[in-house]
Amino acid sequence: MNRPVLVVGAGLAGLNCALHLQQQGQSVRLIEASDRVGGVLRTETIDGFRIDRGFQVFQTAYPEARTTLNYPALDLRSFYPGAQLRSRGRFLRVSDPWRRPLRALLDLPGGVVSPLDALRLWRKRRRVLSMTIDELMRLPATETRAALECEGFSRRLASHFFEPLFRGIFLEAELTTTSRLADFVFRMFVSGSVTLPASGMDAIPKQLASRLLPGTLSLNTPVARLTRTGVELENGESIAGSVTVVATDADTGAKLCPELRAPSWNSVTTVYFDAPRAPLPGAYLIMNVDDPGPVCHLAFLTEAVPEYSDRGRTLAAVTVIGIPDISDETLAQRVLAQLSGWWGEEVETWRLLDCCRLARAIPVQSPATMAEMTRPVALSERHFVCGGHRETSSIGGALRSGRRAALAVREALAR
Repeated sequence: MNRPVLVVGAGLAGLNCALHLQQQGQSVRLIEASDRVGGVLRTETIDGFRIDRGFQVFQTAYPEARTTLNYPALDLRSFYPGAQLRSRGRFLRVSDPWRRPLRALLDLPGGVVSPLDALRLWRKRRRVLSMTIDELMRLPATETRAALECEGFSRRLASHFFEPLFRGIFLEAELTTTSRLADFVFRMFVSGSVTLPASGMDAIPKQLASRLLPGTLSLNTPVARLTRTGVELENGESIAGSVTVVATDADTGAKLCPELRAPSWNSVTTVYFDAPRAPLPGAYLIMNVDDPGPVCHLAFLTEAVPEYSDRGRTLAAVTVIGIPDISDETLAQRVLAQLSGWWGEEVETWRLLDCCRLARAIPVQSPATMAEMTRPVALSERHFVCGGHRETSSIGGALRSGRRAALAVREALAR
């Protein structure tokens, strides 16, 4: 009997790898250490609210996602194509001129985007859309902040829009992340929608898992090490396979495969609140430009997805870069103290629901660490690897690496 291909880890990369292998006619066994699929994409229910594991969104423009996922079945709800910016005591709206042209014109007087900046944005948009993703990933790389300066944007647009946007995405204040990734992110924003599935972010891995053949997935099955013939579990059991694909997070992958190097990480804390209403109505991402305090950005998630609450109340998600060395209650108090300066005493009635601290939220993706944006998935004739750490650290990158690993396995087995 032919031994199955072993895939270790049922995150997006492992799920997509297993699905592609099954489509190729391979027997697959998908082994997951935890009690559910999805890796970092998890959704819990707390006091009637759907709480994702940290603030996350789904970009519909990911090429791999478009060909892999059933978007209508995910029941995607969109955020506003633009943002609200908190600067010097007031809110400034920025709108995508290609999707909201009238509102973009209304935003111009006293706003962030000058007519000259609008021309530069048009040129940048045309440039990133004229290339394939692979071509973008091969462009000369520098740090994101330096790239923004070279592109000639005004200091006002850079400081009020691009810098707070990329701080909240890359989770680092100095914007040392590679400019290739900044171009990729910009392309995703201008060519698709920022969304959430109505039932939470874990609807994405659940949809993939539902396509697996019966008997493929084994949960609560942690792997201790790789062997020449397969894997050894933490309980001492051995599972034989034809080849093994390590589809875990980067740190676990480095423990299982000495050839891999564990990355450095950017960390983040998401503080969730139960609020009576949204003081700034609309499905906006609200970015903090210059108000000192812990808040990087926030969103009233139920403005975009009412299903995130079953009681008609508002779910606020506040992003704080890093992991403050204080208690959840103290951090929540500091967040509310800052936001009360934005919206007054009503903020003081918000109730803390959850404080999600992610020490390993996003790998450091500097020009030096990301010299190769697409990294090899074949470690040997018997061992392969996939995950966001082999591509851009994103949903699209994880899905693409899973497909690439499946193709590499097929070629190896054919040999």
